[in-house]
Amino acid sequence: MDNITAWLESIVDALSVPLFKMGDSAFTLWMIIYLILATIILIIVASALNKLISYRLLAKSRIDLGVRIAVGSIVKYVLLVIGFVVILQTAGINLSSITILFGALGIGIGFGLQNVTNNFVSGIIILFERPIKVGDRIEVSDVAGDVVDISMRATTIVTNDNISIIVPNSQFISGTVINWSHTDRNVRFNFPVGVSYKEDPETVRQVLIGIATDNPGVLKSPNPDVLFSEYAESAMVFNLRVWTREYINRPGVLKSQLYYEIARRFREQGIEIPFPQRDVHIKHMRRDDEE
Repeated sequence: MDNITAWLESIVDALSVPLFKMGDSAFTLWMIIYLILATIILIIVASALNKLISYRLLAKSRIDLGVRIAVGSIVKYVLLVIGFVVILQTAGINLSSITILFGALGIGIGFGLQNVTNNFVSGIIILFERPIKVGDRIEVSDVAGDVVDISMRATTIVTNDNISIIVPNSQFISGTVINWSHTDRNVRFNFPVGVSYKEDPETVRQVLIGIATDNPGVLKSPNPDVLFSEYAESAMVFNLRVWTREYINRPGVLKSQLYYEIARRFREQGIEIPFPQRDVHIKHMRRDDEE
């Protein structure tokens, strides 16, 4: 029994040996272990509270999910800051003695983390103002895809090729963003079609309307329509306008389907699709020495 007591006392003495000093505070091995364990517990509790607020306490309210997540995230970070200060004080660390050091570190970190802070604040603005949300089809900085995740630092966009692109949140605040489904997922696409000048415009219109109506991806309401756009150099140009919900993230597929069907129907109806033509007139100039 005496051996066990002596062994425990030796362990306590070893843990209590000062390793280094910071200001008036002496750091021991026991203090470092306490700081690590307490910080881990604090992070776990803050994360659990974030999920509790976002998905349990506010779930039955009419508050949007993005706002609930933002509120939970703010509570989480506030709890982390306050909790870490409490941990330092309970560990016996004199905060006033290391204020100058923290201030110098804060200045250095501030310069180094300007972009991180900018993205963090932008993430909060996105979650509250909701210019984009999960499930939206967007275009930003030559990147087009569906929003699958919005975090406090960056937003994840998945393209049609199933490639995940991580975009910093600041680009959604400072740049121009095209949101195809901001209010709803109904969008209208315009497909130009050129026909020969010998064709009847009304017949062309009826054929195009029929093609659009028969396509299952085209909405029947609003109805598809055809505009007579212009008299071009080699053709009369019509603009087929269709509404769709299914192909909002695959406009090229819908365009291909309609153009395939347009080519087939035009061949059946004998409607000519012209190609660009140029008439070249060569004028012979007679030289004086040939006279």
